[in-house]
Amino acid sequence: MAFFKKTKMKINGKWYPKAVLVGSPVTTEQVAKRLAVESTVSPADVRAVLTALGGVMGDFMAQGRSVKLDGVGSFYFTASTVSNGVATEKEVSANQIKGVRVRFIPETRYRGAGKGRVSTRGLSDVDIEWNEWKGEEKGT
Repeated sequence: MAFFKKTKMKINGKWYPKAVLVGSPVTTEQVAKRLAVESTVSPADVRAVLTALGGVMGDFMAQGRSVKLDGVGSFYFTASTVSNGVATEKEVSANQIKGVRVRFIPETRYRGAGKGRVSTRGLSDVDIEWNEWKGEEKGT
């Protein structure tokens, strides 16, 4: 179950539902234990693989490649540049790159068949039930 709160946007004065995070983030240890229950490997083995995953993905992306994880999606680097561009192609250089961001595109899933077939991008293959959050937000 996911939660939303009613939020009024300053820019246009209209109301929208906004997703709310509840509780603290799930830890690597919690993910490892859950994956161990759903597989044949120990929590320690899962944790070791998860710990190494970020470095391995970073190495591949630093080689200019994207990383596609089945059931999850694709990750790739994009460059953040200085705010002002340059006038000519010859002036473009790596010195304009001031940072790197990791982009993520969730895996595309398909439901239905024929004309009723629908594609969605998301980490969940189940329908999410949204409920209005009545509690306090984190940090308040």
